[in-house]
Amino acid sequence: MKYEKNWVYQPKKITVARGIGYGLTDLMGGGWNNIVSGVIFAFVLSQGIGPALAGAITGIGRIVDAIFSLFFGAITDDFYRTKLGQRFGRRHFFILLGGILFAVLFPLFWVRSDDWRYYLLVYIAIEVAIAMILISWETLPTEMTSDYKLRTVLSGSRMFISATGTAIVFLVLAALKHMKNPDAYLITGIIWTIIFVVAIFISYRATWERPLTKELVAELEARPKLSPCEYMKKTVHDFFSTFKNKAFRQHLLIYLLSFTGKDFYSTMLPTFIVCCIVGAKEDLPWTLQALSIFGIIATLLAAKLMISHGPRFLFVLSYSTILVTMIGYLLVWQLGITDPVWILIVISIFYQCARAILEFTPWNVFPFIPDVDRVMTRSDRAGIYAAVMTFFRKSTGAVSSWIAGILLAMIGFDSKTMINTAQTPSDIQFGIAMIFFVGPVVMIAAALAISLFFKLNRETHAILKDEINRLEAGGAKEAVTPEAKQVVEDLTGHPYQAAWPEQARL
Repeated sequence: MKYEKNWVYQPKKITVARGIGYGLTDLMGGGWNNIVSGVIFAFVLSQGIGPALAGAITGIGRIVDAIFSLFFGAITDDFYRTKLGQRFGRRHFFILLGGILFAVLFPLFWVRSDDWRYYLLVYIAIEVAIAMILISWETLPTEMTSDYKLRTVLSGSRMFISATGTAIVFLVLAALKHMKNPDAYLITGIIWTIIFVVAIFISYRATWERPLTKELVAELEARPKLSPCEYMKKTVHDFFSTFKNKAFRQHLLIYLLSFTGKDFYSTMLPTFIVCCIVGAKEDLPWTLQALSIFGIIATLLAAKLMISHGPRFLFVLSYSTILVTMIGYLLVWQLGITDPVWILIVISIFYQCARAILEFTPWNVFPFIPDVDRVMTRSDRAGIYAAVMTFFRKSTGAVSSWIAGILLAMIGFDSKTMINTAQTPSDIQFGIAMIFFVGPVVMIAAALAISLFFKLNRETHAILKDEINRLEAGGAKEAVTPEAKQVVEDLTGHPYQAAWPEQARL
């Protein structure tokens, strides 16, 4: 094809620097998720919009985004048929388009308005632009190389860059709030936009796609063509089929409960600190959130503990620490400590370290999950499992804000008048404190309880992998060892006889 010599089709040597160039987009990915859970709700409340409507903005927006994302992956797959897709790359075109839309839309969200519908429409548009970027970007390791180790170099860089994005989000906002700048949110939004757009453009230029050779086009053309209804039906069938996998059911529940719990914390922390803590200043919540920079160190420690102690140890360590810190926050309020800044800083450092481990662990367990499915179906369905996790995370990602907003409205919280401790009645303070405490504690405690029964780890995965290799080599199912049989049944949730069917199940 005439566009084959474009830079987007020119492979380069994959190095650590190239991996960082690819991973920089997760400055926005990690940063945006924390803006959704930790900043937007507080900002919209500050504009005098009621808590129920403030929570609905991200709740409705994320549901729209989740539905859009279901179809968008297929759109990028087929975009090679168009001249734009051939010239700019079927993935890179949407990274570029999404980056331009993000640059225009994101600052608009931080403009002052008392109309919640304005924020809802702009928020939905931002989510669609981000989905264009991230869905296209996440396919690039597969496009850039078929080598497992090199893909690991690309994907592994995301982990620490995402943690850095979280720290940047709150450090910038905390600094401007500390200076008492009346336009702190708008200026912060512009700074975030510049940082994120530069990161996206670097990733855009540092990556490439497989050339559209005759062989690749033939492979793409050979895929079955599905109508929108057929695609939706197949997607729903594939999604539900993953729930037959016991290890995945447990993993998904742990993932959703823990992430929604920490989202609830981020949503309620600013309201709790400003309205309930004696002597708290407006910049204190963002200072406490900026302590997420300690999470980068915790992530490095978690990588070692993952190898030496396994995921269940990390789950217990993270969730137990979070539960203790939540009790610490509640005691600071209940004891009425005046100006407890340093106490809150210490509590928040422990929380942020535990939060980083909470975010690290599920996606490091995830690569083991498709092997459990492999012994059940004889198929490679890693993409389906990733899609299910992403879909449900997007669907539940803003539930915490929505529920928190509804609960605040139910207790009579008024965002126009209750803006500090002195102006918030004691009964409303009690309600805020209970919402802040009970929401995360219930979900994190539930995740902790489920994690105690989670049996997928490095040892059981090694046994599982050996059994798959034996069966692939033609080994008889009747020759299975008692240990392997037990592991397969524990992880799949089905009798061993049902494993490794005669024909692959799609």
